[in-house]
Amino acid sequence: MNIKNNRPKHLNLLKIHLPITGIASINHRLSGLILFLAIPFSLYLFQLSLTSRTGFTEMLLFLSSPWIKLALVVLLWSFLHHLLAGFRFLLIDQNIGISLSVARKTAWFVVFTAVILTLLISGVLFL
Repeated sequence: MNIKNNRPKHLNLLKIHLPITGIASINHRLSGLILFLAIPFSLYLFQLSLTSRTGFTEMLLFLSSPWIKLALVVLLWSFLHHLLAGFRFLLIDQNIGISLSVARKTAWFVVFTAVILTLLISGVLFL
């Protein structure tokens, strides 16, 4: 008896359509990685700002670069998304919001709220 196997032979991540809950979960991990990788850089800038007045001026000059400002916006999004998704996962661990419809709604809430708060705090969006 031959049974046809319809499973893919390779995993093409560009063709997979993840549900919003999967996107929120992957973004949670990605934001955690970004925050972790930013720790040494942040500590260096903090140390530079505390050494002397010239160090503080150098740090301010470095942070005024447009590319660094963009990186800071990404870092802000990472923090907000990781915080909101972390609260969502804590609720899920307590069996709150585990039904499929509620899980989808909370995932959409986390994704959109993190973006909107990032735009509001960074000054891009004025309401």
